[in-house]
Amino acid sequence: MTKKYELILASSILLASLFLASGAGAETVSDTPPFGETMTINFSTWHPNESMEVQTVWIPMLETLKDRSGGRITYAIFDGEALGSGPEHYDIVADGRSDMGYATLTWTPGRFPLSDVLSLPASIDCKETSTDIGNAVYDRALREEFSDVKVIELNPCINSHLWTAEPIQTLEEVEGLRIRSPGGLQTRCIEAIGAEPVFMPLEEVREAMENGSIDGIVTCPSMVQSFGLNEVAGFCTLITFGCVGEGVFMNQDAWDRTPEDLKPIIEEVCQNPYRTTGGMTKATYDEIMADLNDGGVVFLTLPPEEAERWHAAFQNVTREWVAELEARGLLARETVEIFNEECEKRGVVCVAFPSEWR
Repeated sequence: MTKKYELILASSILLASLFLASGAGAETVSDTPPFGETMTINFSTWHPNESMEVQTVWIPMLETLKDRSGGRITYAIFDGEALGSGPEHYDIVADGRSDMGYATLTWTPGRFPLSDVLSLPASIDCKETSTDIGNAVYDRALREEFSDVKVIELNPCINSHLWTAEPIQTLEEVEGLRIRSPGGLQTRCIEAIGAEPVFMPLEEVREAMENGSIDGIVTCPSMVQSFGLNEVAGFCTLITFGCVGEGVFMNQDAWDRTPEDLKPIIEEVCQNPYRTTGGMTKATYDEIMADLNDGGVVFLTLPPEEAERWHAAFQNVTREWVAELEARGLLARETVEIFNEECEKRGVVCVAFPSEWR
């Protein structure tokens, strides 16, 4: 065999190897995407661009995805109401206007009936803990409510309070007041303490407080700070409300198109974005409360016996809500018990859990 022929044969073998490796002419093609395949994630949230959520959680989370993927994941963020109003954000993801996004479930009443459990009043003091609770409850009880999206993470909000223009320290003082509700079970809790719940977008609350259309709001400290509500609600009654159920969701088609080796990275980074980024910690909320206090907000702590009166009203809300959903064939009490179990595992007290169910 001549040297020239040996070179031709070697070249032919090499070309054949490359041809087969590329999958051309093969009967089956590997499902594994080629190394280096990239994707861009369009991320939507109703949080304003300057908010703590966007600046300390969502942007750092997306940057972490970019870093962990070696630049194969890039992103564009659409915050505020760039793609639609707050209540639209679940559908913005579900129908593909955004690949991934943060949505508040309680802003679409009746759509996720069992998931309202995440808005039960509970003493959660940071989003990292709330997400651990929400993810566990999702795994155990809520999967069937989200068949149209890929759930990345689910969380209740942190402990929320009553923010008003006038001081409130008894149930008698709150009776008849018009209080903005975030939806979910907080609407019922506001009714249970004798006030009138009013649902409206957060961006309308300040003007409504200024013109007297409402007297207060139930929400968490970060929303008070982000929307400047401390300038119209100078008093905070430190009673344990819940707030809303929320989460990060991904469009199902977008998830299905995601390269298989990038899916674990997305799940690892985003399944608890607060742990990943170190944003919205207990220290963060303590700082927010201190800043609000320094800015003139007066914080009012209820005596234990008065707080128990409010908690008793919240527990009755739970009993009535469970009875209504179980009449529809939904496993509401079991879901509440699961929520309470996951809270207790993490040192969180669900003040709305009926004492006789313990």
